[in-house]
Amino acid sequence: MTPRLSDALPLYLKIGLLSFGGPAGQIALMQEEIVTRRGWVEPAAFQRGLNVAMLLPGPEAQQLATWLGWRLHGIAGGIAAGLAFILPGAALMIVLAWIAATRGDTGIVAAIFYGIQPAVLVIVGKAVLALAGRSLTGPRAWALAVAAFVALALLGLPFPLVVALAAAAGFLLPRAPDPDVPDAPPARGQIARIVGVSVALVLAVYLLIRMSFGADPFNGVAELFLSAAFVSFGGAYALLPYVADRAVETYGWLDATQMLNGLAIAEATPGPLILVNVYAGYFAGHTGGASGVLTASLACFYTFAPSFMLILAAAPHVEAMQRQHWIRQALAGVSAAVVGVVANLALYLALAALWDGSLDILKSALLVLFALAAWKLKPPVVAMIGAGAGIGIALWLVGLI
Repeated sequence: MTPRLSDALPLYLKIGLLSFGGPAGQIALMQEEIVTRRGWVEPAAFQRGLNVAMLLPGPEAQQLATWLGWRLHGIAGGIAAGLAFILPGAALMIVLAWIAATRGDTGIVAAIFYGIQPAVLVIVGKAVLALAGRSLTGPRAWALAVAAFVALALLGLPFPLVVALAAAAGFLLPRAPDPDVPDAPPARGQIARIVGVSVALVLAVYLLIRMSFGADPFNGVAELFLSAAFVSFGGAYALLPYVADRAVETYGWLDATQMLNGLAIAEATPGPLILVNVYAGYFAGHTGGASGVLTASLACFYTFAPSFMLILAAAPHVEAMQRQHWIRQALAGVSAAVVGVVANLALYLALAALWDGSLDILKSALLVLFALAAWKLKPPVVAMIGAGAGIGIALWLVGLI
């Protein structure tokens, strides 16, 4: 039986508060609560919604949450479920970004970041291995992953260009299998309305902020996070090199080590990992003479408004989209390239954390320790982050850092 929206809202909020551990754990939580325990959505429908969320740019877990809300209660339900999934983590991220921006270089806060940075490097390394095992199924896929790494790490090509080239190269990969989906005609007439309202809302927010506060740093916040929203295939790990390059190298809002700290915070808080954009957005205001809370909120809005637009526009067309061969081939190419993209991220973050004119021996030793722990014990992400924080505090107390 379909619940009322008022009855479903507490569950949506519960999922948002408990959604730790990245998209795999978040998707599993939604499946357990909505499909298995309550039976509100059939397993096959859940899988079709997940497939389309993975086809679209944007965080797949947030888009799946939005699609589930739409499936049960239409557009209002989709917006409610999507917001419940991201807002608790976004609010917490703003608070933690404030702490990092004002106290992150000294005392116990700096010690915590020192300890968690090696843990995050191991988490990113595990993501590279997991993605490779899932996406690289043949020599052509491996070649595409290596090419993406070289394009970013050595040639310095822009991330959106690499994504576009990878999508085109997907047609050189073996044909993706045809999905088993029902032959239902798509609904019509909704896409233009949703896109029109979404574009008008984004434009209204941009103009209101521009007229009220001026151009800097607000133009940069809009440009970076809106563009990031449309090239965020492959999750936050794949997108982070693009955001880091623009936020660190182009705009100078923060440095690479602070960006690594933001990823650590995103790993340890509920919600999608792409909430690291909120952290970077806070620093845009903090260093740019504006309110960090305002720029962080705008970063959140610009990141997720396109995501809501895309999944709500696509929702009635789930079956039709999955039958499109060209979409599946393009996604296969992007999925293979994402392995190289995340490997480039791992290199970028490792250099930021371990090398400052010379190798940080103590932090390198912690990296080896966390790698061995991850291999032998396979602890959850939050446990690794917590252990890193504890080790950092202990090292600070004994005077080693």
